[in-house]
Amino acid sequence: MIEVENIHKSFGETHILKGISTSFEQGKTNLVIGQSGSGKTVFLKCLLGLFEPEEGNICYSGKVYADLTRDERRDLRQDMGMVFQGSALFDSMTVEENVRFPLEMFTKKDKQEMQERVDTVLQRVNLVDAHKKYPSEISGGMKKRVAIARAIVMNPTYLFCDEPNSGLDPKTAILIDNLIQEITREFNITTVINTHDMNSVMEIGEKIIFLKDGFKEWEGTNKEIFKTDNEAVTNFVYSSELFKKVRQMYIEERN
Repeated sequence: MIEVENIHKSFGETHILKGISTSFEQGKTNLVIGQSGSGKTVFLKCLLGLFEPEEGNICYSGKVYADLTRDERRDLRQDMGMVFQGSALFDSMTVEENVRFPLEMFTKKDKQEMQERVDTVLQRVNLVDAHKKYPSEISGGMKKRVAIARAIVMNPTYLFCDEPNSGLDPKTAILIDNLIQEITREFNITTVINTHDMNSVMEIGEKIIFLKDGFKEWEGTNKEIFKTDNEAVTNFVYSSELFKKVRQMYIEERN
C-alpha cells in the first residue's frame, strides 16, 4: 500500500502539486487521470522517488520515504517495477536480454536462476517464442508485454505504468489492461497507472484519482465516476458524445 499525505512539489516559482493526499491499495489497479499539465507525471515521479516533495509524506507499506536512509531508499527502488510509455527497451538486446537486465544489475543469481526467472515471466505475459527476437522484430503490443515482463522480473511490491496503452490499437490496449490487472491481483502488487485512456478507466479503474491544476479534484471507482456530478471530471471524461452514451449504458447496466 502507498499512502500520500499532503504533498507539495514546486520547480522554482511554479507550484505543480498542491497538497495531494490519497492512498493506493495493494492488489488493485489504481489509475491517475487528468489533462496534460495537471501534474500526473510529476506525481508519478514523486511516487518513484525521482522527485522529493517539499512538503508532505509518501509512505510505502508504512515506511515514510523521507525517513529512509540512502541504502533503504535504494532497496525500496529495487522493489519497484516500471513500465514506460514507450516501453524503453534496449534495441541492441534481445527480448530475453531486456528482461534479464534488472536481474544482472541488482541480484546475485546465477545464470540458470536468471534464465528460469526470465522464462517464467515471459511465459506469464504470453511470450513463449520471442526470447531471441529483437525489439525491431516484434509488434507494439509485444513490446509492451516485454516491458511488463521486465517490470515484474524482480518480484516488485509496487508497479508503476506510464501511459501503458500509448500507441496501441484499441483491441491490443484492452489486452494490455487485462494483463496488468491480472498480474496485479495474482502477485498482490500495488499498481499505479498514469493514463489518458478512458477504456482503461472503464475496464480496470478499481481506484481512480483525477488531478486538475495540481490538485486532487476527485477520487473514486470506475462505477462511481459514471455517476459523479463533479463538473471537472465529467468535462474531462465525457468530452465526446460516445462517452456520454457509454456512461448512460454503464449506469443502466448496473441499476
